[in-house]
Amino acid sequence: MSLSLPKGLIVSCQARADNPLHGPQFMGAMALAARDGGASGLRANGPEDIRAVVAAGLPVIGIHKVFSDDYPVYITPNFEAATAIVEAGAGIVALDCTPRPRDGEKPETLIRRIREELGAEVFADVSTFEEGLAAADWGATYVATTLSGYTAYTEPKPEEPDLRLVETLAARLSVPVVAEGRYNTPELVRQAFDTGAHAVVVGTMITNPREITRTFVRQGLPTR
Repeated sequence: MSLSLPKGLIVSCQARADNPLHGPQFMGAMALAARDGGASGLRANGPEDIRAVVAAGLPVIGIHKVFSDDYPVYITPNFEAATAIVEAGAGIVALDCTPRPRDGEKPETLIRRIREELGAEVFADVSTFEEGLAAADWGATYVATTLSGYTAYTEPKPEEPDLRLVETLAARLSVPVVAEGRYNTPELVRQAFDTGAHAVVVGTMITNPREITRTFVRQGLPTR
């Protein structure tokens, strides 16, 4: 099977609305910097930012965060959200593939519709081994450990990434497994590849200067 996402480092170019770097102009620049630094792919949120990062010429994993007070799932929760990011240029659609309630179709239906009707690859964000198996059975092109530690049944969130989940999924699945979530050092990225990851997604520690600064201030300044 020919895949559009090669092995390597994926850089997540995202900034929340309260971040000084929020907006497509800055995310487009982040994408160019990531490309020049050797990234093999990008992850971006929303049609506007996706249009901006596509210019870097790398495979784009698109998500569309749709927040709701009534549903915990917000990563591309329905087909309309998926359609918008494919039209913006994302060749890979990432969606929450947990069994939690959502304002939209079940993930097994979304995966099928995205592949058949939009002609895009599907990047399944999961939090457990069982969810990863299910997503692969439903036809996901990639299975990612993005949500481990971020669902009620995998909390509390540990400081370290879930390398064990990467290892067990990679040993079982025939589709590529992507490591994501709390990969904050090159050493952890290397460990993910050593345990069988096809690619590793890094966001905050590359593209969020505010949080990087906070880390240096919190850990580097002398205590009084």
